[in-house]
Amino acid sequence: VQLQASGGGLVQPGGSLRLSCAASGSISSLVIMAWYRQAPGKQRESVATITVGGTSNYADSVKGRFTIARDNAKNTVSLQMNSLKPEDTAVYYCRGWNAAYDYWGQGTQVTVSS
Repeated sequence: VQLQASGGGLVQPGGSLRLSCAASGSISSLVIMAWYRQAPGKQRESVATITVGGTSNYADSVKGRFTIARDNAKNTVSLQMNSLKPEDTAVYYCRGWNAAYDYWGQGTQVTVSS
């Protein structure tokens, strides 16, 4: 399965962006789908995760602002990002895994700046 992330860009503080991750195959067997991000000079960190059943979890830094969703029928995962802050600037990656496989997509750059 290949994961293709898209939707990044330049946005002003307080703005919104929606990231999408399209899979080349079925994601139904991927127990967890997630979005990670990596800012310059920092380690990659988990932003949001969602199980195949739809249970989601978020990093404290994005709770109440970001929403992850998955569509197992369309093999897509999205990340709606609202009230963006400069500290949200990073390369965002989607990931999907189960006990046997671990897939990463290429990154999409999100820049929050005035």
